Amino acid sequence: MKKTLILVGLATIFVAIHACRKENPAPPPDPLVYDPTYISVEYPAYVKAYIGDMQHPSDNLLTEQGVALGRKLFYEKMLSNTQTISCASCHKQENAFDDPRPFSEGTNGTFGDRNAMAIVNLGFENRFFWDGRRNTLEGQAHDPVTNPIEMANTWPEVVSRLQNSPAYPDLFFLAFGTRTIDSNLVVKAIAQFERTLVSFNSKFDTYYHKGDTTVFTQQEKNGFEIFIGKGMCNNCHAMNSLLTDRDFRNNGLDVNPADDGLQKFTGNASDRGKFKVPTLRNIEASAPYMHDSRFATLEEVVNFYSSGVIQSSPNLDVHMPDFGSGLNLTNQEKADLIAFLKTLTDNEFLTNPKFSAPNN
Repeated sequence: MKKTLILVGLATIFVAIHACRKENPAPPPDPLVYDPTYISVEYPAYVKAYIGDMQHPSDNLLTEQGVALGRKLFYEKMLSNTQTISCASCHKQENAFDDPRPFSEGTNGTFGDRNAMAIVNLGFENRFFWDGRRNTLEGQAHDPVTNPIEMANTWPEVVSRLQNSPAYPDLFFLAFGTRTIDSNLVVKAIAQFERTLVSFNSKFDTYYHKGDTTVFTQQEKNGFEIFIGKGMCNNCHAMNSLLTDRDFRNNGLDVNPADDGLQKFTGNASDRGKFKVPTLRNIEASAPYMHDSRFATLEEVVNFYSSGVIQSSPNLDVHMPDFGSGLNLTNQEKADLIAFLKTLTDNEFLTNPKFSAPNN
């Protein structure tokens, strides 16, 4: 009898254990492995010679997985409140990741008051936006999501959408080793992708940096001589491979600037009317021009610098000499200068499939 009871008891325990195992099975092994592939951005040796290596935050080094995630997020419309626009909506590859519209339209139908800036070689910069209010690419990627006249969203909502999507948790795990998404990781990934957007393969590079003087037409050569000579364009658009000195300057657009520019960030009256000097790379593709998009064409820009600079503009930059009646560029000189500016176009950059919207 006792033996029977013992056997029955053991059987009961066995059944209970077996049932428990069925109810709480061991989790399957994770099919994904966090093993990031670290990469570096490729750019010509002369870039390093002029401005040094591209710097990366120690906590956001480039990886194949991080760049791939950032590329997907750059084109992701879930970042906006209405899920209708993405970063790429206002930074179009064919326009040097700039916006061909004078001002970008937000999700609520309102427009900003500054021209979107081109995303070109930003990995070498340390001040961002026209007024320099951010000093990292990560910070630059953060602001449009919550800007009420851009994506008009909240970071908790963005994170919730991404967290509940079927694909993103695994992509964040591959890039950062965690499936728990937060805003910090989102902007890190976008910044990684943006650091890969380098452009150094123009006709100008072949002529000036690689020494092949046969690629320029005579008109383009004439325009280059004006650029570094009579036009004094290189005073601000330095020949340092970036075609910008990365500074903030008042170039004499207005007597009484409607936009305070850098002063909005610093609070210093001496910064009124100063704006970031943009790169001239791919300038042919990134119209309209100036922070307020007042010039639609390169012809209008050249005409302004030839005869339209306002000497009474507050804090006029020292690199803007007293033109008196102007540079007095002839029509031929203007045409030559514009021909040179068009040699700064990098068609490979504008069409590179690695920078376009991913297929999935």
